[in-house]
Amino acid sequence: MTENPRPTDYPSPQLRVEALEALLVERGLVKPEMLDGFINRYVNDVGPMNGAKVVAKAWVDPDFRKRLIESGTEAIKELGFEGPQGEHIVVVENTATVHNVVVCTLCSCYPWPLLGLPPDWYKDPAYRSRVVREPRKLLGEMGLDLADEVEIQVWDSSAENRYFVLPNRPKRTEGLSEDELAAIITRDAMVGVAVVKVG
Repeated sequence: MTENPRPTDYPSPQLRVEALEALLVERGLVKPEMLDGFINRYVNDVGPMNGAKVVAKAWVDPDFRKRLIESGTEAIKELGFEGPQGEHIVVVENTATVHNVVVCTLCSCYPWPLLGLPPDWYKDPAYRSRVVREPRKLLGEMGLDLADEVEIQVWDSSAENRYFVLPNRPKRTEGLSEDELAAIITRDAMVGVAVVKVG
């Protein structure tokens, strides 16, 4: 009887991706420059800086913030951010008493136009299961210790809805411009595994 292969028996994900890319190019199904352009777009042009601009705008513009909470996808389009994986975005807002965190328990649904490519930990089965079962403990292990009185809400993204966290605006940021605010907002805060910090 043949044993099932262990995860360590497979080539690394990077080698598998390179092999798949070579096969697709060899068969003429894709062009290398198209793949390079796609990757460059999501790493450099479409990334967490887009989401940070949305958050900063919501922090300084109460009317935009209201539209963002009521209809995330439409409000985000006002800033020019849309496209695949960004069709159905639901914005959940952190407060002093509620902290939101996002996961995709089935695969890795993620708001690409706002946050770029999902990080490896977001796709990891351990994160996907533990954040649902023991969110406070997992967030603590990731460096986010929340007070016991703060309620943690876990949102499960899917093809129907991709969740996006509107973090709390930190104190001592009243004098910062929208661009300066955007510079301190991190991807992890918009997923909910961190908070925005100043300095």
